[in-house]
Amino acid sequence: MPETKSLEKEKAYGRLLDAILRGDISPDAPLSERKLADSLGIGRTPVREAVKDLVREGVLEAHPTRGTFVRRLSLQDVQEIYQVRYAIEGLAAFLAAERGPSQALSDFGPGFRTAIAAPDKCNVADLYDHGAAFHLEIFRCAGNRNLLEIYRPIRLRFRIALGLPRHHDPDRVFDSAREHLEILDAIEARNGELAQKLICRHLQKGLEVRTQLFQGVSRDIPAAITMPAGEA
Repeated sequence: MPETKSLEKEKAYGRLLDAILRGDISPDAPLSERKLADSLGIGRTPVREAVKDLVREGVLEAHPTRGTFVRRLSLQDVQEIYQVRYAIEGLAAFLAAERGPSQALSDFGPGFRTAIAAPDKCNVADLYDHGAAFHLEIFRCAGNRNLLEIYRPIRLRFRIALGLPRHHDPDRVFDSAREHLEILDAIEARNGELAQKLICRHLQKGLEVRTQLFQGVSRDIPAAITMPAGEA
């Protein structure tokens, strides 16, 4: 029985998260456990547990009097997330290069090269998702479980609000694919310092694009949230 409950909770978590990522759940309306259970085809108890997990991970936010909502990220939230990403993703890339790439990491190369060689035949959303999975695989390749545990909840937050460029700027998605290849090449060459530098530069460009989307205008990134010294 405990195993069955755990599986139901995982199923509820996965389906609820997918619905949030697809934009099926409005951030303006409070979540209803009963309606979620009906729409997801899962009992209310596992849905309740999944909601609690997503609140704890910062994907949802609970207000005592208003209810539970999909969390809206502000520009400051985005900037703070990227500050953390510079630190932990830079370290993950360095460690992955020191250890050497896993086969799973190297397998991302052909997908990026194919997309770059034939952009007209590439699905931009699929390429974006391929890139997001590449970042996660770098953490797995780094071989540090604590680092991966820190990254997972942050990844969930920016997946919801920071997927915007794949809809607004396909050119940036293809530029990212080229940057991912450069990072992969550095890891495969076992050059930790270069891999760290390249991934921080890649993140900086991503932050610039997302800042412009939030602000609606092109302007410089404040100095307080640019890359750490030595990573430019």
